[in-house]
Amino acid sequence: MDCATFPMHPKMDEQLARTFVINEEEEERHIQKVQNAFLYYGPYACQRLKRSMDYLNSLSGEDQVMLTKYRGHLECVRTCIDRNQAVIREILRGRVLYPTDEATGDPSEFDEPPPNVRHGDMDQIDIPFDEADVEPLKILKAQSTLKLIARDWSTEGALEREQSYKPIIDSIVAYFKHSDIEQKEIKILVPGAGLGRLTYELACLGYSCEGNEFSYFMLIASNFVLNLCDYENKYVLYPWVHQYVNNLRREDQVAAVRFPDVCPLKNPPKGHFEIAAGDFLEVYKTPNAYNCVATCFFIDCANNVIDFIRTIYKILVPGGIWVNLGPLLYHFSDVSGQNSIEPAFEDLCIIMESVGFVIEKSRTGIRTKYAQNPSSMKQSEYQSLFWVCRKPDLFEEQRGKRKASREPHDLIVREDSEAEEEGEGEQQPERNETEEKQQLKPLATANCETEIKAQPS
Repeated sequence: MDCATFPMHPKMDEQLARTFVINEEEEERHIQKVQNAFLYYGPYACQRLKRSMDYLNSLSGEDQVMLTKYRGHLECVRTCIDRNQAVIREILRGRVLYPTDEATGDPSEFDEPPPNVRHGDMDQIDIPFDEADVEPLKILKAQSTLKLIARDWSTEGALEREQSYKPIIDSIVAYFKHSDIEQKEIKILVPGAGLGRLTYELACLGYSCEGNEFSYFMLIASNFVLNLCDYENKYVLYPWVHQYVNNLRREDQVAAVRFPDVCPLKNPPKGHFEIAAGDFLEVYKTPNAYNCVATCFFIDCANNVIDFIRTIYKILVPGGIWVNLGPLLYHFSDVSGQNSIEPAFEDLCIIMESVGFVIEKSRTGIRTKYAQNPSSMKQSEYQSLFWVCRKPDLFEEQRGKRKASREPHDLIVREDSEAEEEGEGEQQPERNETEEKQQLKPLATANCETEIKAQPS
């Protein structure tokens, strides 16, 4: 693929295409800021390091003698930052979205992080800043992107991928394995695809897989891994170098990871594989378009989660399934200038059934970590939700067998039984996976080339 071009997404209707042209200049400015944030990653990170070095130099001679190894460690931190910046320049070499000139501006303007913001706390929130070529917040997001590369495309991230992706993949394989049509004709959408690993893994199983991503930080990094890395473990990153606290050993802060652990260019997926850029709610409006929607750490990214649920239901074919895993962080909660609703899981069950879904299976307490430093003394994990929902097929609709919405009496494990579908009793918790047959519509033949398509954010 030609990384310098970004074709419009084929799902654009005429009105949306006109909007894209009108907003193209604004979109290009936004992309420039993202690329500048990557380019100014190093100078910004070194400002934080400089504060530690300056304070160390101000201490008494006796104190500095005791901190001789610590001083050497800080020099090692500087080296790691420089090496991360070198990888970032490689990531940007394709100018995946729009070819641009080098970033302008003086990085010394950004000596301090935003007030009341600690490094490492910025992954999930967004705070508005004035119009600038480089925004400190965006540089912090560039730092987070390095941690997500480690999560999705390094050996060290295998455990997190096992926790988050395997339940989704296993459920999809179990549901579609008895299908009478080929896997490549099963069309799967992965909204919030991030760096594309879940989408890639599903495509490697032979499914026709499309990822959707809104963040240009994710799109730029995923394009590099999917299209420009030509062998395994080619690049080295130091994703935890910005973590100055909760380190048991000095080496924990400067631990290296290699990526990609799998090279998509050398191991192309068997099924069709593409990444589409854009707002999920704006891009995906065609009814009955996908046999499966797979979401991981995604549904709480909406101001109104009901909009996501309605859209997922709409784009699924009758008999299609929605598989979800993740917490309910609700990214816009308590963010200045943003409206948000934050329904609890029991409310989500009511919403899903009211929209029309049949909840085949739901579980709580799935232990999942997200971009965690495995050596840190501070470890955070979610007790995530997992569910499989089905859009009733036409035969069920005609029979009038779709269940009325209600609160589940057991939120720990929830799985509908055949007896309940026939109205023969109350629902009972069940831990075995269900498998259903589904009528699917065919898709075009497999295409192993990774494509990235664009849509206005």
